[in-house]
Amino acid sequence: MTMEIQTNIVNKVAQSGLITVDLADYHPKTDNVLYDIKDNLFHGLMLREKDFREFIKTHDWSLYTDKHVAITCTADAIVPTWAYMLLANKLEPYAAAVIFGDLDELVRIQYAAAIDQIDMEQFRDQRVVVKGCGDTFIPESSFVQFTVKLSKVAKSIMYGEPCSTVPVFKRSPQAPKAADKQV
Repeated sequence: MTMEIQTNIVNKVAQSGLITVDLADYHPKTDNVLYDIKDNLFHGLMLREKDFREFIKTHDWSLYTDKHVAITCTADAIVPTWAYMLLANKLEPYAAAVIFGDLDELVRIQYAAAIDQIDMEQFRDQRVVVKGCGDTFIPESSFVQFTVKLSKVAKSIMYGEPCSTVPVFKRSPQAPKAADKQV
């Protein structure tokens, strides 16, 4: 007679009551475009106002419709501030957003806006794991911003995966109120 022993596998992570937040879920789902003013430089060295103004007048700005545009200059050249202002002015009617900086800066700004919209009350008195390591670029500034907001409501914050976390924050137990003290 053969006896079968059945063992129930217990998922301790699922029973832990941890809430996992993946900031990659807040990654912008927008069409981000870099406008590099280096392409408008004369011999890659300087911006000639007359040529630039002609370009501004004749360029098809509708190509940027509904796009999020980061304006920058990757060449080692001095670009007058008014040039960026002209670009911004021409892009504004078409683009969904226009910023000065590179694409990483644009993503930082988009993450900041998304994190500002999160209702932190859903994490009140919860143990939260902020997921790390993934294929999606998440700026460190987003982790910092989220942690600052989360630490106001969460019971604890950890970083990593539920099976292997690094403790970040744990709310200290509240001192008993005067009315709760035994006499």
